[in-house]
Amino acid sequence: MSTPHPARRLGSALRDLARAAFTLDTRSLALYRMAVGAILVADCLLRTRDVSMMLGPEGVFPPGVLRRFNGDATLWSVSLLCDQAWWGAVVLAAEGVAGACLIGGCATRAATITAWVALVSILRRTSPATNAGDAWLACQLFWAMFLPWAATWSWDARRRAQRPVDAGPSASAVCTVATAALVLQVVAVYLGAGLAKLNDSWFSGAALARALSVHDHGTPLGMLVSRAPWLTRPLTWAVVVFEVAGPVALLLWPRPRLRALIAVTFMIFHALIWLTMSIGLFAAIGIASWLPLLPGGLWGRSDEAATPLRLGRAAASCCAVALMLALGSFVCCSGLRPGTMPRPLAAAVNLLGLSQEWRMFGEVPPQEQWIYGRAELADGRVVDLLRGGRPLQADRPAGGFTSLEHHRWHKFFWVLPRPHVRVFAAPTAAALARRWNEGHAAEEQVRSLELRYAQETITGADDIRREEVLATWPPRTAPGEGNLDRLLRSAADPAL
Repeated sequence: MSTPHPARRLGSALRDLARAAFTLDTRSLALYRMAVGAILVADCLLRTRDVSMMLGPEGVFPPGVLRRFNGDATLWSVSLLCDQAWWGAVVLAAEGVAGACLIGGCATRAATITAWVALVSILRRTSPATNAGDAWLACQLFWAMFLPWAATWSWDARRRAQRPVDAGPSASAVCTVATAALVLQVVAVYLGAGLAKLNDSWFSGAALARALSVHDHGTPLGMLVSRAPWLTRPLTWAVVVFEVAGPVALLLWPRPRLRALIAVTFMIFHALIWLTMSIGLFAAIGIASWLPLLPGGLWGRSDEAATPLRLGRAAASCCAVALMLALGSFVCCSGLRPGTMPRPLAAAVNLLGLSQEWRMFGEVPPQEQWIYGRAELADGRVVDLLRGGRPLQADRPAGGFTSLEHHRWHKFFWVLPRPHVRVFAAPTAAALARRWNEGHAAEEQVRSLELRYAQETITGADDIRREEVLATWPPRTAPGEGNLDRLLRSAADPAL
């Protein structure tokens, strides 16, 4: 009996490894579908709080300004096809309805496509207020268009079972290029974030404490944890090891028990993030991303014993091309020395809605920053318009960014001071003043508003602080106009 050639043995071992790593249980996929649908419904409902401010033509993102800001025709958005206020609400409603259909597994394929188009459109319509979790969710929806995530536990599956032609035992596992893309998507997110943390801010053990400040991305609980260096230092180093080693182990040792342990550990990791950091639905999206990786043994039947489902040739080819493009963007934009994607690759990634922020929390500088809206009312009061009109607190407003309306405002005001984002400062000031005046009596109308940004770099010796005005309302109509009045007010009130 002849011995197989070493190359054949290696090829066979690699195929077995890939099959074990990329086979997903259809019941885990069904649970994943429900979770993603629930997130879409929650996102829709949360966005209704200020749909006119963020999706309306007279809100903080005027369509003309936003189109110039996006600056690329490949960054398509159905939300920008019409500048009327009602159109943004229609696209948002489409996201919510599609999410509800996914929860029940009703018209799943059409619902998945609709959810992907609506979500990508909304994210690009509100791009300055979009975080890494939003982009991650859009990518997951893209791969889900090629997945049979309604093969079980769905209304579609029940209807198929009632048709005689479709009767028979259903497969409990799927292994295709789409499942490989979904698993690699999870691996890339954590590996990219982990590699980005291989720098001094994380090696020093101080990065986590800085990030947990309420003047960064922390919640009140996170702020409390940040004051315990005996805890945050080892956790800082542990996060780096965890994000790099976890995805590698997932690919190289895809044993069911180890996979389940890694998945549950990362879910707990995201639950802790949810409690200690103000980053919107990112934690929920992270938890959902691990659900399809739960092994079939958890449901009482092994993946290996099942007949895997297949993907059609055309769909497999399209998915494979998209996967190669996504891997190319990851190679270009992540790692220790990230670069810029070539123009054709960037255009293709944008068209597919697969652009992501791979280097999440890569650098956490030693600084605190805050923003406030100094508004003078007609009755003489000076209030903070960004915090519901509470008395002005110019120096480190209590609660920091967590005292803003919600995480979308947090993200937006976090990036607003950046030079290329400041084009939205004037529209934001005007929209805030307009909203306040529409809801208050004449004696409480805003007479003037200044959006102010402050940053303090913590050096350990002499801290460096700077403060600047991002926008005013009414706007200054000529160079220097109004400066004398502001100078006199500043002299009378040193807090300004």
